[in-house]
Amino acid sequence: MRDFDFHEPESVHEASRMLADLGEDCRVMAGGTALMLVMRQRMLSPAHIVSVARIAALRGIRFDAAGGLRIGALERHCDIERSAVVRQHYPMLAAMAGQVANPQVRHQATIGGNLCYGDPATDPPSCLLALGASIVLASSRGERVLAMEDFLVDYYTTAIEPDELVLEIRVPPPAANAAGHYTRFRRTAAEHRPLVNVALAVQRSGARCHAASLVVGASTPVPRRLARAEERLAGQTVTPDIAAEAAALAAQEMVALSDARGSEAFRRHQARVAAERTIAALFGLAAA
Repeated sequence: MRDFDFHEPESVHEASRMLADLGEDCRVMAGGTALMLVMRQRMLSPAHIVSVARIAALRGIRFDAAGGLRIGALERHCDIERSAVVRQHYPMLAAMAGQVANPQVRHQATIGGNLCYGDPATDPPSCLLALGASIVLASSRGERVLAMEDFLVDYYTTAIEPDELVLEIRVPPPAANAAGHYTRFRRTAAEHRPLVNVALAVQRSGARCHAASLVVGASTPVPRRLARAEERLAGQTVTPDIAAEAAALAAQEMVALSDARGSEAFRRHQARVAAERTIAALFGLAAA
């Protein structure tokens, strides 16, 4: 690891100006778990590190019935898992946060850092996309809000500009009849990164599904909602047969990766199984 200069701005404006002035030889550090790993592996050797840990505007978890949930970019995964308001109003999000990587990472890594890294094999993006979340980006030029699907551009690529920071994540208020379930599949118990994950958010009355948002990630360049599977669930009394049909549509519709961790065929198979189990768990069906 080469020597670098360490900067600690205390405001978004100050950090943004640093990023603009220092240019491409600079990286932002939030929790630092991913950045330190790639620097130790010499995949990155920045001359400047801009730590955002002192920026108070990037912290906090707040909820109100009209505006929904707001999560500061510096909140750790364990903070989201333990938050009373998240557990009460968004139990799927709290459950997902409790499964990210391992306890060491969950107590250090931040939600903002996770999203900015753009790793396809991670948990939060799929869950947040299913919940209709948006990302607030801030710089010395002002703020802008992007829907999650617009923020996630491609494999390890996001829409964040070089002088921008993630300020917060916003999740709309849940409907009165909202429910959700998150499932992740790992190749082995020792592996911390999911091979595939499925997030399903619905509006329902018992077994009757009024609307669905079904997302498959980790085995795709970026997580995406799968419209055909959602349409198969919406307006239906969900049975094991409908769950199986929707899961099969999800596996067909997803854009599957093929690499050393798993072939396209294997990833599609596991996505189908995970989707069927997710639907079954949410609607109280027999396990697939």
